[in-house]
Amino acid sequence: MSSPTSRSLEKMRKAGFLAEVVEKWNQWARVRKDLFGFIDVLALRGNELLAIQTTSGSNVSARIKKIRETPSSAQWLSSPTRRIIVHGWARRGAKGKRKLWACREIEVLVDGEVELTWL
Repeated sequence: MSSPTSRSLEKMRKAGFLAEVVEKWNQWARVRKDLFGFIDVLALRGNELLAIQTTSGSNVSARIKKIRETPSSAQWLSSPTRRIIVHGWARRGAKGKRKLWACREIEVLVDGEVELTWL
């Protein structure tokens, strides 16, 4: 089974972004540490720089709350070329049909959030 991080990497690369995982595993503390406290994947395309927090579909609101409480997120958003996106992955599909992975994209803005898409 693929992880939310690997699905986000594939999604961003298909969209033409240069994307890499920037979270690290701390084996001694047994925790993952996100870049600047909120970034799992960094994606670059032209002047666009995306900080992506990737998670399961049910944890999107918790991740948005975490980003809002992280002081470095405000500094990240101080540039017009940098954005913060939360990818929430869940299996979706019609009743009785095969369920496929779908990504809910939420952009975190200085003054709120905006849902971009379910793909």
